[in-house]
Amino acid sequence: MYLTRISLNNFRVFTRLDLKVPRRIILMVGDNAQGKTSFLEAVHFFSVFTSIQAGSDRQLINFLSLKETQPVARLVMSFSRTNQLRRMEIRLILENGRNGSMRLRKEVLVDGVKRTLQEALGGFHSVIFLPQMTSIIEGSPYERRRYLNMTISQAYSGYAKTLSEYKQAVLQRNALLKQIAEHNSDPRQLDYWDELISDKGAFLIYMRIKTITELEKHARHIHKNLLNQSEILQWVYQPSYDPISESANQIAFNTVSLVDRSEYSQEQIQTGFRKKLQGIKRDEIFRGVTTIGPHRDEIRFLNNGVDLGIYGSRGQIRTALISLKLAEVDWLHDKSGEWPVLLLDETLAELDLQRRADLLESLQKCEQLILTTTNKNLFSKKFLESCVIWKVASGQINE
Repeated sequence: MYLTRISLNNFRVFTRLDLKVPRRIILMVGDNAQGKTSFLEAVHFFSVFTSIQAGSDRQLINFLSLKETQPVARLVMSFSRTNQLRRMEIRLILENGRNGSMRLRKEVLVDGVKRTLQEALGGFHSVIFLPQMTSIIEGSPYERRRYLNMTISQAYSGYAKTLSEYKQAVLQRNALLKQIAEHNSDPRQLDYWDELISDKGAFLIYMRIKTITELEKHARHIHKNLLNQSEILQWVYQPSYDPISESANQIAFNTVSLVDRSEYSQEQIQTGFRKKLQGIKRDEIFRGVTTIGPHRDEIRFLNNGVDLGIYGSRGQIRTALISLKLAEVDWLHDKSGEWPVLLLDETLAELDLQRRADLLESLQKCEQLILTTTNKNLFSKKFLESCVIWKVASGQINE
């Protein structure tokens, strides 16, 4: 899988950009705040349809275009998948809402046909590394859930739809819990939502167990190679509803447990999840919130048994994140049979010479690789000779 052309209008710093993209390694060179990271973000946007660093997708629209009556950012990409040339277009339209505020509307067209976001997900695969993504390891549980959700959605388009339905069901159930508490209503009103949440939630939990198990195998192997077999990387999935335990409470962050849940079927998880919801119904009515489910899951990362989110050094966290991202590449290749486009932002800056060489060697398998740097001296002469080098300055890109 690889890009052949990309066009950006009013996206971030790019007011107008139209580029042919070669099927090889591309090194983007330029000072900070010139548009290198924004370009990587634009490519990855075709995979997940949301920003991986902006607080709101409306921030992606170029600020100069906000003076227009209806600001629009337009991203168009041609790419090859299974030896077929495909085209995808995304429009971010800022328009007036009913209450006078501005709201963002997204439109996605695949090969000229308008699709919903859920239908278009999985059409184009990419893996992105940004230095600030260390929050996946050392940030809040929300950051890890968000990362996992976006990763799974690339390989399984139905996952995003189920996740959206689950979140909406939890909101409805929470509203009903508060209503029952306030009016002393019949708790049996919750039965429908318990069935719906356990159904959707069981699928999410099952897919997370499956994906984490598969990703961890790849990440552990890559991590050992990067560190010359000296350290072992492990993932600990802590589901809010745990099919192997009668306790649905979160495991304490400083107490981790390595457990194999891969033997549980989706049906077994659903049955146990619904039973647990029934058992804690009175407590949840008192609290007014749904206290268990995938919306409260946690994932921890261990290095030789030590929780990196609490005790990891800067170097350990960065190396674990690189291993994680390279594991995504292999995992997506397993699922689709094609290599995703790999996007690396300032990846080599904090690695020693040997690890840089090892990493660059491992990247050669990708059909297309786009890296950014402020310093070409981080790369060997041999590697530079194998690259197309783009100069990036003030939202302009030139070979």
